[in-house]
Amino acid sequence: MTMIQQVLQAGPAVTLHVVSALLAVALVPFVLFRRRRDRIHKTTGYVWVTSMALAAVSSFWISGMRLVGPFSPIHLMAVFTIWALYVAIRHARHGNRRAHEGVMRNLAFWSLGVAGTLAFMPGRLMSRILFEENQDLGFALVLMAAIAAMLIGKVFDRGSKRPQEKTAQ
Repeated sequence: MTMIQQVLQAGPAVTLHVVSALLAVALVPFVLFRRRRDRIHKTTGYVWVTSMALAAVSSFWISGMRLVGPFSPIHLMAVFTIWALYVAIRHARHGNRRAHEGVMRNLAFWSLGVAGTLAFMPGRLMSRILFEENQDLGFALVLMAAIAAMLIGKVFDRGSKRPQEKTAQ
């Protein structure tokens, strides 16, 4: 059975969650690391926000690790994601670019980076699909890739920083 078939077989909530999360991950370089804030940024941003919202909402119908009823601590990340999307959009609409950017970067790190990495913990569906019998090694590889992506993001991020504005004294 192919990976796609296994994801589809897991049910509509899992399929929607995986597809929307993968789309959000693919769009991160375009929405977070482009220097210009133009129509392309705005359009890809709308798609990114929609995919993040779909991933967060669909997670409420995924209950593999039940700790409190059908929920687990990872569902707190979904609540955080929905709230952070609201706050980031509010900042953008009020013209507070720095706050908008900060919220979006934190959202990408926590909701895609950390939660995405945890999706590959041994025993979880994504780990079983991709790594079958070598789930511990698979998680170690995903963890190393996440750390490498974070470091690469930091390097690219340095080039996009604008000099601090001088304040009147």
